[in-house]
Amino acid sequence: MSAPASLKRLAELGLKVAAALSFLAPLVTRLVVGQAFFLTGRGKWQHFENTVTFFTELGIPFPGPNAAFVASLELVGGICLILGLFTRFMSAGLLSTMVVALLTADKDRFLESWSPTSDIGPLDVSPFVFLLFFLWLVLYGPGAVSLDALLKRWLGLGRKEKT
Repeated sequence: MSAPASLKRLAELGLKVAAALSFLAPLVTRLVVGQAFFLTGRGKWQHFENTVTFFTELGIPFPGPNAAFVASLELVGGICLILGLFTRFMSAGLLSTMVVALLTADKDRFLESWSPTSDIGPLDVSPFVFLLFFLWLVLYGPGAVSLDALLKRWLGLGRKEKT
């Protein structure tokens, strides 16, 4: 027995609407996460000595150069995510900083979040949430509304040659 025609039309309409709006997910993700990391990178530069001290307390090697690298990556990476420029590359870099955060500053809280008796879950640990967003952007890409998409079209990438 096949589905009623009205149900089939409704399902097709739902799929068309979802496809038409699919550009929103990566766009909104990039804008929100990009702004957050632009602000954290700017804050790290504005309070650079505090950042170096924090990295030192965490036992991060070469705290000065690493603080400068991370602050720059967050600042520039945030801007690039907002623009949708080098999205996968910047997301991969920022993802790696979230791994370091989970292994250092947020290690105890992250490990606690996986305990069945804990009052918090993994999604209560911000670096883990950001890591998931960055992983998604690395794998999915910037979406149609991005400078990456414009560059891809301009360079003629992703098109199949007619034979």
